[in-house]
Amino acid sequence: MSRYYIVTGAAGMIGSNIIAGLNARGIRNIIAVDNMTKGDKFRNLVDLEVADYFDKHDFRDALLAGQFDGKVEAILHQGACSNTMEHNGQYMMDNNYRYTVDVLDFCIAQKTPLLYASSAATYGASSTFREEPEFEGPLNVYGYSKVLFDRVLRSRWSELTAQVVGFRYFNVYGPREAHKAGAGSSVAFNAFHQFRKEGRVKLFVGCDGYPDGGQLRDFIYVQDVVAANLHFLEHPEQSGIFNLGTGQAQSFNDVALGVINGVRAHEGKPVLSLAEMVAQGLIEYVPFPDILKGKYQSFTQADISKLRAAGYTAAFHDVAAGVGKYCSKLLESQ
Repeated sequence: MSRYYIVTGAAGMIGSNIIAGLNARGIRNIIAVDNMTKGDKFRNLVDLEVADYFDKHDFRDALLAGQFDGKVEAILHQGACSNTMEHNGQYMMDNNYRYTVDVLDFCIAQKTPLLYASSAATYGASSTFREEPEFEGPLNVYGYSKVLFDRVLRSRWSELTAQVVGFRYFNVYGPREAHKAGAGSSVAFNAFHQFRKEGRVKLFVGCDGYPDGGQLRDFIYVQDVVAANLHFLEHPEQSGIFNLGTGQAQSFNDVALGVINGVRAHEGKPVLSLAEMVAQGLIEYVPFPDILKGKYQSFTQADISKLRAAGYTAAFHDVAAGVGKYCSKLLESQ
């Protein structure tokens, strides 16, 4: 009997890139799970090979009813509402927390490996990003939905019957995120399209002691995220909750620089410095929105020592390299 790899959030950026990574390893027996209410997400799956597709609600019902018993090789659970501006706590907690508990219960009962998406939002305003409870303090219900599951998992560690790995993703960017255009998409994606449309990139003025556009985030290219997921999938002896970032914070200015110079290179124009871009109006700093005050991480930087100690040694793209590759792909698609 064929056993399946199940990827939830399969039509999302990370999920679809993981399926592409599995396909590249010759794996086709994949069940894709997602909510396709926003039908444009199908584009992320159209070039991929899967064995079947389930709506996320139908999948949960089938899982709880035992329809997948004995049929699953591993679950890569990437599905979640990742909109940090979503204020419906009831929806967020059911969709992100309770759903994940149901998946965990299945994996424990079935002795099935589980790799799931946690988030750097679990740390909130902390200045230390280490996978320990004392540094956790989410600023929104999205972050709370993620940290609560991580805490419950820790309390149930002795119950585990197979590998469980949680990845605290930092700021992921890269191909297959067009369906998230707007607040849910990456800084790089928004900057690219804004620059192509308006000829400039808008960034926030300084806050929390940072200069204009100088807020710092750990930006990680989606291909690095895929590589880490597949590495752990191939090493089932490793379990734990791990930060997944580059370990090096870079500024929003750095992302804008990468985008603008990437587009300019495509157009045969010379590289500009940040000062030159600001002087020419290619970067504009706009007021910090009131709605984000007190809910905004001005600094994130993954402590990846635990990830490295678990045997993951691959290098990560810095912003210049990752954004450069991403811009090339975006330009090719236009």
